[in-house]
Amino acid sequence: MNTLQTETERLVIRLLVEEDYSSWLSQYENRYPSQHSYDEGKIDMSICTKEWFRDLVMKHHQMAEEDKVYVLGVFRKADNSHLGFIDFSTIIREEFQWARFGYTIHNHFWRKGYAKEAVKAALDLAFGKLNYHRIEAHINLDNIPSIRLAESVGMVYECTRQGFIYENNAWTDHLVYYINASQ
Repeated sequence: MNTLQTETERLVIRLLVEEDYSSWLSQYENRYPSQHSYDEGKIDMSICTKEWFRDLVMKHHQMAEEDKVYVLGVFRKADNSHLGFIDFSTIIREEFQWARFGYTIHNHFWRKGYAKEAVKAALDLAFGKLNYHRIEAHINLDNIPSIRLAESVGMVYECTRQGFIYENNAWTDHLVYYINASQ
């Protein structure tokens, strides 16, 4: 799993390692207050000790080894700043090779093209190294920035799933955007 990595001109996208702790923590601590309803903004990081982070890294590596979830850190090459993450969750393998994915860039790095660059590269990694055929993004109906990002990397709107995800104490509708390896 340590070879699960891709690079762009400005970014490195890979599994976290214990040595990422300082960069990871400092960027969470530097987040701006919430910019919209789907941005967590500042987060209390007081429980996130080095030991806590080591356990998180081990859990991420184990989930990747089991082909369940791949949580990839997004780092800026110039200074190794942790910009956010992209995750792929295997829905089913066999004849489907199907996964869901999500993306988060810390809000103090927005509007610099990092999200689009990272998502494009991560999709290539998912199709090339993880051998997925279909990737879906499940997006809240009013999350316009996420919709625009999905469309900008070639994802296509497929449908709206009613009462699809339980969040904020209610079953919520989500847009399904997808891309196949052959697109």
